[in-house]
Amino acid sequence: MSTDARTRPVPPDIEIAEAAELVPITRLAEERLGIDPDVLVPYGRTKAKIPIDHLRTLEDRPDGRLVLVSAVSPTPAGEGKTTTSVGLADALASLGKNAMVALREPSMGPVFGIKGGAAGGGYAQVVPMTDINLSFTGDFAAVAAANNLLSAIIDNHIHHGNALDIDPRTVTWKRVVDLNDRALRDVVVGLGGVANGVPREDGFDIVVASEVMAVLCLATSLADLRERLGSVVVGYTRAKEPVRARDLEAHGAMTVILRDALAPNLVQTLEHTPAMIHGGPFANIAHGCNSVMATRAALKLADWVVTEAGFGADLGAEKFVDIKCRASGLRPSAVVVVATVRALKYHGGVAVSDLGTESVEAVEEGMSNLRRHLRNVRDVYGLPAVVALNRFPSDTDAEVSTVLRLVEAEGFTAFEATHHADGAAGAQELARGVLDAVERATGEMTFVYPDTLSLAEKAEAVAIRVYGAAAVTFEGKAAKRLAAIEAEGYGHLPVCMAKTQSSFSTDPTLRGAPEGHTVHVREVRLAAGAGFVVMVTGDIMTMPGLPKVPASARIDIDEDGRVVGLS
Repeated sequence: MSTDARTRPVPPDIEIAEAAELVPITRLAEERLGIDPDVLVPYGRTKAKIPIDHLRTLEDRPDGRLVLVSAVSPTPAGEGKTTTSVGLADALASLGKNAMVALREPSMGPVFGIKGGAAGGGYAQVVPMTDINLSFTGDFAAVAAANNLLSAIIDNHIHHGNALDIDPRTVTWKRVVDLNDRALRDVVVGLGGVANGVPREDGFDIVVASEVMAVLCLATSLADLRERLGSVVVGYTRAKEPVRARDLEAHGAMTVILRDALAPNLVQTLEHTPAMIHGGPFANIAHGCNSVMATRAALKLADWVVTEAGFGADLGAEKFVDIKCRASGLRPSAVVVVATVRALKYHGGVAVSDLGTESVEAVEEGMSNLRRHLRNVRDVYGLPAVVALNRFPSDTDAEVSTVLRLVEAEGFTAFEATHHADGAAGAQELARGVLDAVERATGEMTFVYPDTLSLAEKAEAVAIRVYGAAAVTFEGKAAKRLAAIEAEGYGHLPVCMAKTQSSFSTDPTLRGAPEGHTVHVREVRLAAGAGFVVMVTGDIMTMPGLPKVPASARIDIDEDGRVVGLS
């Protein structure tokens, strides 16, 4: 059992979710969104897809306001960013606003690895929680199948004569699986004789780090999806010419597999606020935002849409601005930066085991992390920001008042929030603060860098302006790859920084707001279909491993078929 800031017991997340009385999704869609039940494609009683054909009928409607939820640099204590997104949407709805929340789908890798669940928490959840955390509507399975079909076609083409003269040593396309499995990072395929193909080095990424996932989330239509998939570069010929999925005639079949997955998923919160949950790229590896299709649909169906970008405002929010907004034309009206007293004490140097002990000094020290995120949102991204201060039982009045005071000194406002325990009522003050910030906002969103800079200059702009770094360096092979990508005509693309989420630097042990550090790029990957270039820094892996005691150890099922251990 956990407790809220007022020490009232809060049951485990899964118990709250299972006790909830859900509105049939067809009724919710009709009553809250004006969607004819016959239009939906139901997946049982409580989840459905909104067909792409219906989304086209919404194009002439005006857009609602978009609110982006981000956070401080994540800590082992957890900050509750998804919970805040849900709580804020519920609070806006409780204030009489026509509101929705638009989120990413959880990956089963983190669900069975560290998180144990990613559908919000307490009384601010999206439901059906178990379904959402597991296979949901099968979108991730479709992404994996489309990705791995292309892998099979590549090896089949080489096996059957290699008409395109692909150099097997240059194949960059990896297979994927939606689980954390470090043993699959580097493998050899084609062993066992001539009948099994040509041996070559290969590897696996997690589904949410794949280019297909990014393509799905950035596509604006079925035709755009097909075009992007065709543009994917999988390797090079012996003459060093790029080989694309369309050269292998793979993109049509890949689009067929992803046809239904492209349609956004509709579910609801515990308080029956409509929720779009669609797509799920990692934010420390990929661009960390839900799909453009879902966000656009939500903005046509609601006056206020709350969406979330993964991890801290240096990762998810930067990529939301520089990749998703650049590609789609979307513009948030305000940003909510989620923080906790515990997170600030952690960034102030306190050990995880001591976060329950009062330390105003550590809060003041750790404020450097929140301060830089807020300044980035305002001064670099050009957006108004408010702070959601999630209150926990161990937080003291002195610590909370210190945060409120220091945030105000920076020219921002922080609002205590208890939506985890109180649902919408616990986030109403925050919701009013967001409405006020949007009302008073002036100016327009700005990108961190212009398209005209070189790829290296774009990486430097992010590192220096957002991370507080002094310089960016490139390993020899990364520099060579960067030059080749520029020569191939992809220098206009934005960059996607693959960096640890735990620090502004590439060293996860550097807390607070380190300055003057060097961002070292060890690998550069072209994602031509997605429309960005990935800069892999530090020790970041595109296939995570499981911790010593993974979350899967506590996830089980009882004799009645009830899932236990998800949280």
